[in-house]
Amino acid sequence: MLLLREALIKFMEEKMDDLRIIQSHSPNFDNRTLPISLLILHYTGMKTAKEALDKLCSVKSKVSSHYLVFENGEIHHLVPDHKRAWHAGVSSWRGEKNINSCSIGMEIVNCGHNYLNLDGELPRYPKKQMNAVIALSKKIIDQHGQLEFLGHSDIAPSRKKDPGEHFPWQYMASQGIGKWPIVKTNDRRVLFELNDRDRGISIVQQGLAKLGYSAYITGVMDQNTVDIILAVQRRYRQDQVDGILDIMTMEIIKSLLEI
Repeated sequence: MLLLREALIKFMEEKMDDLRIIQSHSPNFDNRTLPISLLILHYTGMKTAKEALDKLCSVKSKVSSHYLVFENGEIHHLVPDHKRAWHAGVSSWRGEKNINSCSIGMEIVNCGHNYLNLDGELPRYPKKQMNAVIALSKKIIDQHGQLEFLGHSDIAPSRKKDPGEHFPWQYMASQGIGKWPIVKTNDRRVLFELNDRDRGISIVQQGLAKLGYSAYITGVMDQNTVDIILAVQRRYRQDQVDGILDIMTMEIIKSLLEI
């Protein structure tokens, strides 16, 4: 009986360097039609890790991700990397709308905006969890080559906020995962707000489109552009996420274009 239990544990767990990856099966996947070029990070937005795991592995939910990372650093591999998981929804990046087909999806257990702490703050990502996210991300790079690292809010800025303005993107970049802009100003003076019209707005929209966002060149600070600016701020200017194009946000966009 003991030998059977040990064999089962060995079968269910995959040892990758210092990572222990538990093989949990989700039925929600199909075949890819594009090569892998993106890694998309999500938060689960649910109360517990078990609730998230159950949903991602339920045939009724019709959602899944390749990986799920618990608060304690435990990693579950739900869908084989070479298969297409169903995590992105209606989304776009660099003009590609079939994001599920060209991406690896990583869900990170965190209540997010759905369940704030008692003090009204967003729940933080524990250190053990982030260490696992970083190690897993590096492993995925080793297996699939250099990928663009994006949040769900980058590819679906009008619908999604995750992994949120509390996600440590700067720390990730310091560990060699993703990029971080070099900005020397903290100037918050407003340049353009919702419904403003100006040739300068067209230039900003062109820059956002060049970065990969689904920006339309209208010359109007429309809601789509505001949503994208919110996504940029959630990732790169987390202390003030207001959707207003100020000088600092403009400098962030310019710096990203130069990387």
